Amino acid sequence: MNTGVIISLVGIIMALSLLVVMVMKGVNIFIIAIVCSLLVAITGNLNVYDALKVDYMTGFVEFLQANFFIFLTGTLMGKIMEITGGAKSIAKMIVRWIGKDKALLSIPIACGILAYGGVSVFVVSFAVFPIALEIFKEADLPRRFIPAALTFGCSTFAMVAPGAPQIHNIIPASTLGTDIMAGAVNGFISCAVMFIVGSTILYKMVSKEKANGGHFIAHESDTFDEVATTNSKRENGPNGLIALIPLIVSILIINVKINGQAIVPIEVGVFIGALLVYLLLNKYQDNAKIVGHVGDACKTTVVAICNTCAVVAFGSVVKSAVGFDFIVNAMTNIPGPPIAGAAVGTTVIAGICGSASGGLGIAAPLLGPVFLAKGVSAAALTRTMAISSAALDSLPHNGYIVTVTNGLCNESHKDAYMPIFWVTVLTPIIGTVVAVLLFTMFPGLP
Repeated sequence: MNTGVIISLVGIIMALSLLVVMVMKGVNIFIIAIVCSLLVAITGNLNVYDALKVDYMTGFVEFLQANFFIFLTGTLMGKIMEITGGAKSIAKMIVRWIGKDKALLSIPIACGILAYGGVSVFVVSFAVFPIALEIFKEADLPRRFIPAALTFGCSTFAMVAPGAPQIHNIIPASTLGTDIMAGAVNGFISCAVMFIVGSTILYKMVSKEKANGGHFIAHESDTFDEVATTNSKRENGPNGLIALIPLIVSILIINVKINGQAIVPIEVGVFIGALLVYLLLNKYQDNAKIVGHVGDACKTTVVAICNTCAVVAFGSVVKSAVGFDFIVNAMTNIPGPPIAGAAVGTTVIAGICGSASGGLGIAAPLLGPVFLAKGVSAAALTRTMAISSAALDSLPHNGYIVTVTNGLCNESHKDAYMPIFWVTVLTPIIGTVVAVLLFTMFPGLP
């Protein structure tokens, strides 16, 4: 290994470390991404101007072009679900079905069903939190475990399950030329293992704390919605079953195939779902404000996708650096089956980015072709990369984790993060190991 490669590797490591630290400090992602890209370019023997003008912007624009309407329709679906009360009605219905005495099961399941239907994990968390707060209070469960229950349901088994119209499925599928149902059998088994393991861990953590004297302690800012845990229906809100119809329709039409090819693009399917929410729950919203709500969804979309684009574009600069080939060779030569290297590479990159979607945006185009050339099937690679992206992305600097823990639940990382870690980091790692084993032993399953 020559001096130039060593300097480039040092620059990449420094840039990635800087990225993590600055994100945790709340520095704007655009500033961080450009500064880190400059560092990689300077140490990686690249022309600085070309690195930003060509490499950075090519990665930025290509991701934007490929995924803008997916982000937009998903955000629109979530916004309409939010303003009509549809998401909250579905969550309340599920909690009533399962029972408030099974709070640790009902909250993740409610979140999981909404997330699997394509609703934004932020919308899901904000919709389910008041319900979780009430049933944790009634069951006298320690409040600090609410963030773990919410994030477990939103950002693990449901987010990466086959067929879910979430960006974490869409990025590897579109990059590798498959679809969001790729690797279905092994994928569903892996996600089921995640659900069982995570639920067990969550139950044991809460039971242990209860045995040690832990109980629910309300915060001054807490307000309680008693309807969430009763058998009565919201008099001024939608029926949960009616609100669930658009999600079911959206999932079904996206995954309908003729001769192995999907007949409805993902963006169209999610838009149809959003339109159905609007039509079926129309009386629960103020139509005079609908244009404003759509405008808000567009603004949210631009911010969300551009934040991801900034990280993906940084990855494009890294790809051009002279030290990148060494990194790829190291990942592709990890002992064991080739698919294990893809899993490790994806989860490490997602952890560095603090984002599953950002990590996939970098890993899928960079590592995908390498492992395809090694004989890994596109379907197996799609599912394994999706599942593995859900592990280290949930480190403390992840934007969703910060928002739910500190902003929504008003808990500190000190009190709430370790439960989150066990169910959103360890659990997906176990799911990833299961996926790698299954795709190694049974590569031919659909």
